[in-house]
Amino acid sequence: MERRYQVRYQEMLAECETKPALFQGALARLEDFAQPFVDCLQVPQRGVHARTYVAGLLSNLERKNIESIAYRDDQGRRNLQHFIGVSEWDHRPLQQELARQVGQSLGEDDGVLVIDPSGFAKKGTKSVGVARQWCGRHGKVENCQVAVYLGYASRQEHALVDMRLYLPQEWTKNRKRCREAGVPRGIIFHTRHALALEMIRQNGVHLPHAWITGDDEFGRAGTFRRDLQALDERYLLAVPANTNVRDLEVDPPAADPSAHRKTPFRRVADWTAAQPDSKWTRVLVRDGEKGPLEVEVITCRVRAKLTSPHMPYDELLVVIRCLDESAATKVDYYLSNASPTTPRRELARVAKAEHRIEDCLKRGKSEAGLADYEVQKWAAWHHHQVLSLVAAWFLVEETGRGKKIDTSVDRAAGTQGPVDAAIKCVAMHHARTYRP
Repeated sequence: MERRYQVRYQEMLAECETKPALFQGALARLEDFAQPFVDCLQVPQRGVHARTYVAGLLSNLERKNIESIAYRDDQGRRNLQHFIGVSEWDHRPLQQELARQVGQSLGEDDGVLVIDPSGFAKKGTKSVGVARQWCGRHGKVENCQVAVYLGYASRQEHALVDMRLYLPQEWTKNRKRCREAGVPRGIIFHTRHALALEMIRQNGVHLPHAWITGDDEFGRAGTFRRDLQALDERYLLAVPANTNVRDLEVDPPAADPSAHRKTPFRRVADWTAAQPDSKWTRVLVRDGEKGPLEVEVITCRVRAKLTSPHMPYDELLVVIRCLDESAATKVDYYLSNASPTTPRRELARVAKAEHRIEDCLKRGKSEAGLADYEVQKWAAWHHHQVLSLVAAWFLVEETGRGKKIDTSVDRAAGTQGPVDAAIKCVAMHHARTYRP
């Protein structure tokens, strides 16, 4: 490791030391934190159950389901089961309060909204939305529920702010099955792309942002990219390696001078393999858990091909490569409606925001019980999910508080730390290849 990175590595280790003072007053802070969300419930007894449930989700229980949380609080499970599974309270005011707080606390004008689906493996056929479908968590098709999440990422932190349960058509076409699972009347089939657009429209006002990003499930759909363009949203969406594009920055091949010449369409993977190393730019994105996160970026103005016609407007192809944990070269492909003059450093920052929301999902599942529910009905699923997102947001705020009382760096709250300064001052240059 280079000496400059070794120095930063030692600084990061020092920052990881946990002071006992960090945990003093945590329960009192949780009480104050929960109050705005409790107010959304209106009924006092519901507020009591909400506090109990959120505290249980943040506890060290191995399985953070209703029964375990109730027993932890030395109470019968029926009241808590009724609160989560049967009680008719609307989860949406709590979600909107969450989005408002995240935007107010982490908001930056160039923030990133991230769309990310996640699967929950389930047994049986009764759980709402369960079906044989792709489960990204396990990397295969299996019996599971799938939710689409909206996350927010800025230079300060990142957090999940909203979710939608995906109902496959085999569910929406079976009204009896929907009634038995408590699906409200009027709920019809929506694609995951439509669910994502709905969350962007509803939460964008609370979350200052300049970008929308997501994985190739969303990027491969040209209609989704066009919908974001129509909403005047700037996107950077991952696309698969077999996406066909026409390079608009090279001269068409020689042919009959009188003929109308066009550069042929090529797979983005083939186009990337043909690019010389001198065209790549190395960018330091941020400090990572295992050292500085550096990537190489190349861009090109292209016209993407859909299943039948091509896109009605030009896009920017962005290719990012880096080394993974096994020292193998990892290549990701993106399409964007951003200007071709957009700095490559900015494109790399936005692309990596998608991975930070993946971290949010892992944090929610491992530390806030996001996947530990044992409910079957529509309302119960939404009740658990919103309270889990609230619990995860408390962890984010506590993390920020821990950084502010960090004695290893003497600075006022709100000023730039060494990582932020490094990101904003990083220089770009043509770099050595990452290829083996």
